[in-house]
Amino acid sequence: MRDLEAEINNVKDAVRAAQSEIALAIMFHETWKPAAYDEDLHKRMGNSYATHSFQIVRMSLRREMLLTLLRLWDTNTQSLRMTAIAEKLRDKKFFDALVADRARGTGLASTGVVPAMREALQPEKDAALKLVGKYKDGAGKPVLENLRTLRNERLAHRQIAPASPNMADATDEEIEGFYNDSLELVRLLLSLILATAFDLQDAAKVYRHHATFFWANARGERTPGHPNYRQPG
Repeated sequence: MRDLEAEINNVKDAVRAAQSEIALAIMFHETWKPAAYDEDLHKRMGNSYATHSFQIVRMSLRREMLLTLLRLWDTNTQSLRMTAIAEKLRDKKFFDALVADRARGTGLASTGVVPAMREALQPEKDAALKLVGKYKDGAGKPVLENLRTLRNERLAHRQIAPASPNMADATDEEIEGFYNDSLELVRLLLSLILATAFDLQDAAKVYRHHATFFWANARGERTPGHPNYRQPG
């Protein structure tokens, strides 16, 4: 006999883990973006000794963001998997039990609570399943497959002879879309499973704001204002 309560608790634990991972991804990504796209920052760094370390930091932030995002979409059965959560949500018995659990959490005894809760949760469930489907077998599948290959062959491991020599790297635009879709998916799951309202795009704005203050002081030694300023020439 199924222990639906235990299954719900397992999914709740998975969503909490997803929240921790997506928070890391936001920190890495929003700190990386100015280093990648801020032309004024690039001019301040210039062609200098300091620029070498700047490039290393930028590369490391990108690498860690990708590794963090891909942990959400792992395929290992012992790891965090968005597809495994989606499978539970597609299970009618599980979803019925989740609705009942959320209804009990309101503390209301009215007979209309469960139907009202189902009506409230159904759109979130549908939206979450649509996003997972996009990367499982939809338009986003090639992006996720390319990023997984990148992780497996270059980031988490280093294969001497790549198994996929014709792999096309995902573009920045595709990665940005994958990042935003992952944020939205975790937001939906936090609301659906944990009854937690957390606007992850607002969280991204906070870290983006912090990043502007950090990078504002970054400059190469050939830029006036650097403590070891070297006159070009």
